[in-house]
Amino acid sequence: MRDAQPQVIQRKDYRPPAFLIERTELGFELHEDHALVNACLHLRRNPEGEPDAALELHGQELELLSLSLDGRELAPGEYQLSAERLVVEAVPESFQLRSQVRIRPQDNTALDGLYKSRAMFCTQCEAEGFRKITWYLDRPDVMAEFHVSIEADQGRYPVLLSNGNPLAPEPLGNGRHRARWHDPFPKPAYLFALVAGDLRHIEDKFRTASGRDVTLRIYVEEKDLDKCDHAMLSLQQSMRWDEEVYGREYDLDVFHIVAVDDFNMGAMENKGLNIFNSSCVLCSPEITTDAGFERVQSIVAHEYFHNWSGNRVTCRDWFQLSLKEGFTVFRDEAFSADMGSATVKRVEEVNTLRSAQFAEDAGPMSHPVRPDSFVEISNFYTATIYQKGAEVVRMIHTLLGPERFRQGSDLYFERHDGQAVTCEDFVLAMEEASGMDLTQFRRWYSQAGTPRLSARGEYDADAQRYTLSLRQSTPPTPGQPDKEPLMIPVALGLLGAAGNLPLRLTEEAPDTETADNTHRVLVLAEAEQTFCFEGVMEAPVPALLRGFSAPVRIEYDYSSADLCALMSREEDGFVRWDAAQQLALRVLDAAQEQLAAGAPVEVDPLYLDACGELLADTALDPAMVAEMLRLPGEGYLAELAASRGGADVDAIHAARNAVRTALAQRHAAAFQDCYQRLASSEPYAPDSAQIGARSLRNTCLDYLALAGDEGLELAAAQFADAGNMSDRLAALQALAYHGSAAQRDATLEWFYQDWQHETLVVNQWLQVQATLPAADTLERVQRLLQHPAFDSRNPNKLRALIGAFCSANPVNFHRADGAGYRFLADRIEELDARNPQIAARLLTPLTKWRNYRGREQLMRAQLQRLAALPNVSRDVYEVLDKALAS
Repeated sequence: MRDAQPQVIQRKDYRPPAFLIERTELGFELHEDHALVNACLHLRRNPEGEPDAALELHGQELELLSLSLDGRELAPGEYQLSAERLVVEAVPESFQLRSQVRIRPQDNTALDGLYKSRAMFCTQCEAEGFRKITWYLDRPDVMAEFHVSIEADQGRYPVLLSNGNPLAPEPLGNGRHRARWHDPFPKPAYLFALVAGDLRHIEDKFRTASGRDVTLRIYVEEKDLDKCDHAMLSLQQSMRWDEEVYGREYDLDVFHIVAVDDFNMGAMENKGLNIFNSSCVLCSPEITTDAGFERVQSIVAHEYFHNWSGNRVTCRDWFQLSLKEGFTVFRDEAFSADMGSATVKRVEEVNTLRSAQFAEDAGPMSHPVRPDSFVEISNFYTATIYQKGAEVVRMIHTLLGPERFRQGSDLYFERHDGQAVTCEDFVLAMEEASGMDLTQFRRWYSQAGTPRLSARGEYDADAQRYTLSLRQSTPPTPGQPDKEPLMIPVALGLLGAAGNLPLRLTEEAPDTETADNTHRVLVLAEAEQTFCFEGVMEAPVPALLRGFSAPVRIEYDYSSADLCALMSREEDGFVRWDAAQQLALRVLDAAQEQLAAGAPVEVDPLYLDACGELLADTALDPAMVAEMLRLPGEGYLAELAASRGGADVDAIHAARNAVRTALAQRHAAAFQDCYQRLASSEPYAPDSAQIGARSLRNTCLDYLALAGDEGLELAAAQFADAGNMSDRLAALQALAYHGSAAQRDATLEWFYQDWQHETLVVNQWLQVQATLPAADTLERVQRLLQHPAFDSRNPNKLRALIGAFCSANPVNFHRADGAGYRFLADRIEELDARNPQIAARLLTPLTKWRNYRGREQLMRAQLQRLAALPNVSRDVYEVLDKALAS
């Protein structure tokens, strides 16, 4: 490992910056083997900072060519220069510091700072990439107005973009040209952006609520011009939605999006110049699935919404990351719910939360929504920061209601516009606008772990009273052995034989009325509380945690009949889906027990009948039926088993396959009827009605292919005739997962020959192969590392092949011989020197070594092997250190 342990940065050590930058002037001279960066920083001493502190600037991989203070060149003895710090001791109260550095973007394989993506220069500065561009106060609480000029070869780089509004371009002679940009809104360095390339664009307009016209452009390579329309529509929808729902209007004259092939993240919200991973902005029916269309809409919205929740109001320090990310995820989720099926969207969110964030809470990387410490901030772009952070904001929305939440957000934006603030500032604005005391609620920001909520109900028929007892607890997490009670909103209804029953708590007046008297939000604030409901005419089935009103694990002793009742009659769509999942979990547990005893799997008829009723119910949203027919994934089942002595991945895989096969065979005719009923000759549209129909139809196809040859014939016909990528990829997966080896290989080759010219489609082809259940999948993946379609420098391909195999194919990654673990460790060793961010993220599956019965030592051995390597990056070091200490 490293010679010295990397520094741990503590939230409690935060100090205001000693200096502020009022104006930043940057001049870029871009060449083929280097770039020169000229910076002029207008600095002044911060009255809230340490009064006698020296000026200390951040930098990495910079070759300093010159340095001057107020026009006077500084001699080497007047400053101290190290690998990551530039310190100038004697500076006045206000001054200008000029520097020139040489950097080499072409050699920047880490893809942060300024780098080359094929023939294009681009930047990624969040979180600390700007320090690879020039010497600077690279921290989010230093906000400056930016003036930028970019010089480059006009033939190679006709498009030169940066933040803000454009000024007049200038030809320079010798085939070079210059573009100038001015961003009038102060911003931290992490929001800086630059793009230079040979790009084309589509253009449209948006008229704001106040009547200003904004020019919208999406820049791509020429070959991708026909794949931008959906992103442009999504941008316009986002801009209108943010005006209508939050009262937030866009503030610059232009808004630009650029698609980049080599990008570590999904997208970046740089002020006025959003840079997107090409997979998150380019789409068309021919190359993009329905899920891809929805993903583009959601990510475009997310990055646009950051204009206020992240840019105009930013975070004081990186410990407050969820201030912008959690709030903005909540906003993009609400937008997506309004654009499509709110219930299906909520189910997808909860699936992600349970499979990714709950697992994170239970593992060595567990941390609060507002972390207390980190070694490398890049490791904290996590499901806890994003998804759990969004759930925390959602709970505030639930507790306050829509009107008071809007008043709180208005106050937050108005009070802190142009400032770098904290999670506490956000909660304070919500408190002041609503009058609600959220003191206890703040524990959600500081306390790690997934709370467990146990519920018990009793019905008194004579008194017509139903009593619900709720108890909360949170298991210990690293560094937090003891937990305090949280404020938990528990939304519920009571289901009777004919539907949901009216709810009235005993302490309420008899004439108390609510807008919906069959729905309540209880607030659990103690370790244990009891709630009594009067006038309950029959023994009810409680519909708990409607809409998933809090990110908790809930336990209630439902009978299978109770779950069937909720599954078929409860008015809340999330509860219906969750009941189906709970019933499926029982069936899967029973299947594991039967297989362990050497007995054939016999699936509970209640579950099979309930699934049959779903297929026959044409009144239900097809997308919801599809979600309810899908069994919990093997990864999620392994996480649940971890708390019961460890997961047996082979038993989980066998049990899940047996239950799916039983379901496919029992309802083959119903699946066939549903498949045929949902056939459509309408032109493709990525709207909720068509997406729902395709989702259920392709779910039926998967079960039919599993059932036997007739289903495989249907899949082959659909593959040959599909008019869109959703149907084509679904057929490919059905044939690859369930067909013969010869059929699988022939179809995969056919698909590749048809689509090898489309990078985004080839990535899907790689992912299908990485997730094959076949026993030789690891060997296939190893061969694909040498395939012309794979590029180890490209993060999308790394995620599609290596990430998918290790995270989404448990039965093969966790091979008993440990070959999957060695494969991943080999890739991490190779990748860490080139791109430590991606290496650290791909390492996650190995950190769960305690969860897998019989595999613990094999997994831990690979972690130890990596930890023993010299010069491990800070990113990978932090993950290894926490994993091995767990």
